[in-house]
Amino acid sequence: MTETVSVWGKADASSGKGASDENFPVGSFLLSKELRPHVHAYYAYARTVDDIADSETLSPKDKLARLNAMEEVLLGTREPINRPDAMSAATLRTTLLQTGVPFETATDLLVAFRDDSRGTDYKNWQDLLHYCKYSANPVGRFLIDLHKETPASYAASDALCTSLQVLNHLQDCQKDLRILKRCYLPTDMLKLAGASESDLEDGRTPPRLRRVFNNLLDAVDDLNKQATTLPAYMKSRRFRMECAAIVELAHRLTLRLRRQDPLAGRVALTKTDATHAALAALRVWS
Repeated sequence: MTETVSVWGKADASSGKGASDENFPVGSFLLSKELRPHVHAYYAYARTVDDIADSETLSPKDKLARLNAMEEVLLGTREPINRPDAMSAATLRTTLLQTGVPFETATDLLVAFRDDSRGTDYKNWQDLLHYCKYSANPVGRFLIDLHKETPASYAASDALCTSLQVLNHLQDCQKDLRILKRCYLPTDMLKLAGASESDLEDGRTPPRLRRVFNNLLDAVDDLNKQATTLPAYMKSRRFRMECAAIVELAHRLTLRLRRQDPLAGRVALTKTDATHAALAALRVWS
């Protein structure tokens, strides 16, 4: 019992973030009623491990111990205790066993969150892509496998998930540095533009940092183009509509980040953007 308490600790690591903080609908009504509980189980687990990595009170050592314990519960090598974090892993284990979705869609997330816990530098775009491969892409693959859709859609899904992750980094770049002492902007891009992490502390984006943002958004544009093919792969009408809506939201958030300053205030999607996403979903109804 002593070892169990020392691993899990006494405090909840919740960040207070929820579905409303995401750039995409989590388990929305477009998904079939039968699959929604499985989506919610995955989201609860993903949110929990993210919260552990983002905790302001846990040490890096404690974060890694908690993440390792979550993985052991998920894989069935540790008995869960009656805590929200442990139970989220146990619930997702049940979902994965029931649905046949690969466990890698859950364990891969831990690769990224362990990097966050240790404090990893991103020297270039490839480093950032590697992070997104584990922090974001498993989410899309979980949904594809849950719907029994074709693996041929993985590449387009990976592009969309990576796009959304980079956009989220740009939205939260100032907060990530101030609160988490974390910067996802590639070092080589900052250096080439004559910018530095300290520029993120300003109340507005200086031109040198704006060049970095624009370079990242150019790369996101390429990802968004790849992602436009995703809905066509989907046999499930509901899931096809969900994919089309999220692809549209990625395009619209990219435009907003080009036109607005993320250091002056969080750039977020609007009701107008949601309307356009709904129209995009309707266009793939048939």
